Amino acid sequence: MQVSARGEYAVRIAVTLVTGHPRTISASSLASAQQLPRKFAEVILGDLRRAHLVDSVRGVEGGYRLARPPARISVGEVLRAVDGPLSEVRGRRPEETSYEGAAVNLPRLWVAARAAVRSVLDEVSLEQAASGDFPVSVKELAAEEDAWLPR
Repeated sequence: MQVSARGEYAVRIAVTLVTGHPRTISASSLASAQQLPRKFAEVILGDLRRAHLVDSVRGVEGGYRLARPPARISVGEVLRAVDGPLSEVRGRRPEETSYEGAAVNLPRLWVAARAAVRSVLDEVSLEQAASGDFPVSVKELAAEEDAWLPR
């Protein structure tokens, strides 16, 4: 799994919105809080708004806020809003792949890998990501000795 810069920025912005929930925060304040380019933050906020994850409010007290309570928005939703599906194989969804011969079983592997990613990203809410109080299954994965080692 790779998280794009756009996906990482979107999660950082969304987690920052948790701290202000339910108040609004301006795009420039969000960008500044995470040291992101303001224009890029505005584009990402537009993607999150179109996905109904954030609301925009005009006026003096305007800005952006989460459209739902942070406990009801998953990190996976945020990533999908800006980058599309969490898992693809050469631009196709895992279940759309098919092979012949020795590779015939690979679609099951791709689907299982997607399920593993979903089991983390769709189970962690923005509230949990902001607080660090992750579900037990995520805590256990991060606590594994080799989890932090590159391969």
